[in-house]
Amino acid sequence: MKVKEIAGMIDGIAPRRLALSWDNVGLLVGNPNKEVKRILLTIDITAEVLAEAGRGKTDLIISYHPVIWDGLKKVVAGGEGDIIYQLIRRDIAVFSIHTALDVMRGGVNDALAEMVGIKNGKAIGDFVDDAAAVLYKLVVFVPADSAKKVADAAFAAGAGNIGNYSRCGFGAEGVGSFLPMKGSRPAIGRKGKLEKVNEIRFETIVPSDKLEAVLAAMKKAHPYEVPAFDCIRLSNPADKLGLGRIGGYPSPVKVAKIIEKVKRATGAKAVGVVGEENRLVSKAAVCAGACGKLIFDVIAAKADLYLTGELKHHEAIAAQEAGLTCLCVSHTVSERFVLKRLAKQLQRQMPKIKIQISKKDTDPFRWKQI
Repeated sequence: MKVKEIAGMIDGIAPRRLALSWDNVGLLVGNPNKEVKRILLTIDITAEVLAEAGRGKTDLIISYHPVIWDGLKKVVAGGEGDIIYQLIRRDIAVFSIHTALDVMRGGVNDALAEMVGIKNGKAIGDFVDDAAAVLYKLVVFVPADSAKKVADAAFAAGAGNIGNYSRCGFGAEGVGSFLPMKGSRPAIGRKGKLEKVNEIRFETIVPSDKLEAVLAAMKKAHPYEVPAFDCIRLSNPADKLGLGRIGGYPSPVKVAKIIEKVKRATGAKAVGVVGEENRLVSKAAVCAGACGKLIFDVIAAKADLYLTGELKHHEAIAAQEAGLTCLCVSHTVSERFVLKRLAKQLQRQMPKIKIQISKKDTDPFRWKQI
């Protein structure tokens, strides 16, 4: 498979459109047409990870954090931009995924919520608009003998998907009427004569990012010169997408039990605790990485516990004063566990490609007792 094909596959798992505006995700380095036999997954691309990729003859690195954050002014061996220089020199492509994987349903934050036992977690903040979540109802009137052709064209272009069901639609019989005027080129009937045709009112659902393609496909398949159709935006009650998750427990849980679950799932060697440790938790929040600014939303929501990667000093003080217990497991520790899930997803879709998780990608902090 080529880099660009794998990039499209990753985009299907964690769509780039969900990434936050300040982020830099997608194919950041490399040749889109390069053939890929080996993939390495990592949180960060360090010199050690790059050396590991070279030894393993890696063609593509999928990194959680972007290898390019800001605009580079230099790409110089041994200097500014050295990692980028080495990647290009060794012909290793890089696809970075970051907040697209944070925000998406089933991503890092949903996995953290599942880890600590939160039920039906909702996003906390930094909300994004998901074009695929905005739905339209397409209603088109078509001669009965052409209804299947038009429906098939709409479905092929992306209409009719609801949950785990595809080709969802509805049809009702009726009689359509029209009078072809001067300048018309009617597919049925002739100019100046009122026509009545047995038609099907065909309805289906279309996500906004597929709307243009579906309308074009419908018009191309429709026999009429000017098809009659309605396109209605629906009020969508779907949950907002954003960073973090917050939710409740069926019954209160001890903080110690939550810490044990986090330790088993992430491999965390240490945890920083802010606030009361010996308490029962009825409502909790999570956010991978550095989500300190969301802590004020968590406090406002009257949660008992907040699990994250790291907090700044004034954020920890705010939590302490508000009576919120916080667990900090280190930035990358709160994220790295998800690489195993991602590797499995990709391996199922690309069974012939060797996919490995970096062994050199580690927490930059070494936790010692002093």
